[in-house]
Amino acid sequence: MSGEARRQRRGFLGVAALAAALTAGAGDTAAQGPAAVAVDAARTEVMSGTVPVIGRLVARQAGEIAARAAGPVVALHVEIGDSVEKGAAIASLDTVRLRAQRDRLAAVVAEAETQVAQSLAQEALRRQALRRLEGLRGSAAFSQGRFEDAQQQAVIAETAVMRAEALRASAAANLALAEIDLAWARIEAPYPGVITVLHTQAGEWLGVGAPVASMVNDRALEVEADVPSERIEALEAGVSVPFALDDGSRHTAAVRAVVPAENAFTRTRQVRFTPLFGPLRKPLAIDQSVTLDLPAGHGRKAVTVHKDAIVHDQGQTFVYVARDGRAQIRLVRLGDSVGGRFEVLKGLEAGEPVVVRGNERLWPDRPIVVGAEG
Repeated sequence: MSGEARRQRRGFLGVAALAAALTAGAGDTAAQGPAAVAVDAARTEVMSGTVPVIGRLVARQAGEIAARAAGPVVALHVEIGDSVEKGAAIASLDTVRLRAQRDRLAAVVAEAETQVAQSLAQEALRRQALRRLEGLRGSAAFSQGRFEDAQQQAVIAETAVMRAEALRASAAANLALAEIDLAWARIEAPYPGVITVLHTQAGEWLGVGAPVASMVNDRALEVEADVPSERIEALEAGVSVPFALDDGSRHTAAVRAVVPAENAFTRTRQVRFTPLFGPLRKPLAIDQSVTLDLPAGHGRKAVTVHKDAIVHDQGQTFVYVARDGRAQIRLVRLGDSVGGRFEVLKGLEAGEPVVVRGNERLWPDRPIVVGAEG
């Protein structure tokens, strides 16, 4: 006898022995009429287990706020821990020198404007003299040499205008740079957040690029996790996963990106999630621990049965199937749970009507009347 045949024979004997025991236990109740029951069909569902992975909250925007103009600090407008909006003043530099530089360059621009006006007037004068000589062409008073000299003088005047306009443009650009430096004397927050470090104080000289303060945007947080490479396959962009904060509150997050770089020592890849926070029990913090429930892999299809259909008796696990107006006993082997249902590894097929209410009054082959679906 083959192994499969032996397993089938043992299964048949198990069902027969269980049926005999349950029927004998029914006793005088066998004289009762049909039992009213409710059924729910076994169905195929996608099963997908999860594994916990520890992650952390990270800020999408964080770093040092640098001075963009040089000068001494005259005031700090924030302290460590202050929450600021985008554009709020962090510090102010002394503007006396910057204003003087701006005024000097404004005078240079005015001088350049005057030079342009003078050059235009000179050009107009040369063009006028050229037109007069041209009007004498064909007469005894016309001189070809004087006419050619006048043409050359007109070209020189035109060139002088272009040079004056170029100098005016250069002066205007320098003035604009001075205006920018003056505006940058007010050091502002580039995004909303919280001040974490102050790198300077009033009276210190700051060069261009010197750090003023460090801040972190606590309103644009992501979840970062180092995920084992064998779990990456199920983490496509947009996939939502549940996660819990260290205070026990539960939330959801969607995969934003899987960084295509693997840690050679831990065999993990960094994954970034965009969180959707529900009610919080305490304020969030950078590097706060989170526990993500990541899918163990792509879901598999399995036959499932409602939890209320499961009966444990005589050391066996079984269900009753409604078949031809009678309760047919069926031994089952269960797998993982999914919601209010259990995976059935063996003993049922999808679509079979399984008793979910009234099964406590049944025994094998008892007549039944099926009511509403469970």
